[in-house]
Amino acid sequence: MTEQIYYTDAYCKTFTATVLSCQPHEKNSWAIVLDRTAFYPEGGGQPGDIGTLNDIPVTDTHIKEGEILHYTAEPLEPGTAVAGVIDWNYRFDLMQNHSGEHIVSGIIHADTQANNVGFHMGKDVITIDFDIPVSPDKLQEYELLANEAVWADLTTEISYPDPQTLQELDYRSKKQLTGDVRIVTYPGYDVCACCGMHVQHTGEIGLIKLLSVQKHKTGSRIEMLCGRRALEYCNTMLTQNHAISVALSAKPFETAAAVQRLKDENSQLSAQISDMETAAFEKKAAALQDAGNVILFEDSLEPFSVRKLTVAVMETCGGRCAVFSGNDENGYKYAVGEKDGDTRALVKEMNKALHGRGGGKPFLAQGSIQAKRAEIEVFFSEIVKS
Repeated sequence: MTEQIYYTDAYCKTFTATVLSCQPHEKNSWAIVLDRTAFYPEGGGQPGDIGTLNDIPVTDTHIKEGEILHYTAEPLEPGTAVAGVIDWNYRFDLMQNHSGEHIVSGIIHADTQANNVGFHMGKDVITIDFDIPVSPDKLQEYELLANEAVWADLTTEISYPDPQTLQELDYRSKKQLTGDVRIVTYPGYDVCACCGMHVQHTGEIGLIKLLSVQKHKTGSRIEMLCGRRALEYCNTMLTQNHAISVALSAKPFETAAAVQRLKDENSQLSAQISDMETAAFEKKAAALQDAGNVILFEDSLEPFSVRKLTVAVMETCGGRCAVFSGNDENGYKYAVGEKDGDTRALVKEMNKALHGRGGGKPFLAQGSIQAKRAEIEVFFSEIVKS
């Protein structure tokens, strides 16, 4: 069995070992087994380590049927002596976030008896799933308590209790455990069975940031970040807020109010524009009273406005109204309508002839086509002739 250096020294960054076996894994990859390793294999919600073996990249580490497999793009002959190097920035990031997750889960469990039933360390955020709802109003309180644990710089305790002690121990676990159970304790905050990697002292976590809580199945899902990820997130948010502050000439803590004012002003302007558009469409519809079949080309109308103009004109023209907005290069948005009529056959034929797509009710259809204006005009002139 491979010696698991990561359990005796979680901070081991380099080591030497001997290749025991090397087998093809997937296309252009190999699975290497060593006699000893500091590479942590995926488990307990924590991804496997990456790094190098004799400068050959290790892209992932898994454990399968008791063997720790190091996945590489190049093979290494059994018996080869190797120098292993852990990607420490990657590993330490995972350790910070895993440790922070334990503290947060322990705090919430103590307050609500919510059980952690799912844990995922993604590239962007960490998620924790709980089996009961967690109140969004409590999120800042939990975040403060978690960071107080960081500031206390507690020593992480790792133990393997004997069966009797384990039976009497109050600890978190997703399932009933027996045998050699690894217990990770953050004194005063959490006691949990875990096979993952953790920091030695909570101060190394640096910062715990709870981003959101939302309903998930019958419980809740919390998104969070720790350490470098949390710092980078805060810096990004500050940069964005500074840009908004400058753009709106608002103080940093007044940007939300400034954005709301801008949103209200935009709503008022949009309403005014809509009223002006309605008046213009009604005027155009009045000018086309009893005009019969009508085809119109308009500049830069949104799909809603294309439909709005079509409805206005079809009410007065006494025939079919077709409105197009766009250009020859990018195509046209359209609406075709006829009061108390049925445009389905026409629209189906138009879509086929002019590379279009769309549909709707019998008396009003909407969509888009990829054709030139001249082609559209020819199509409708041919319809009139037929």
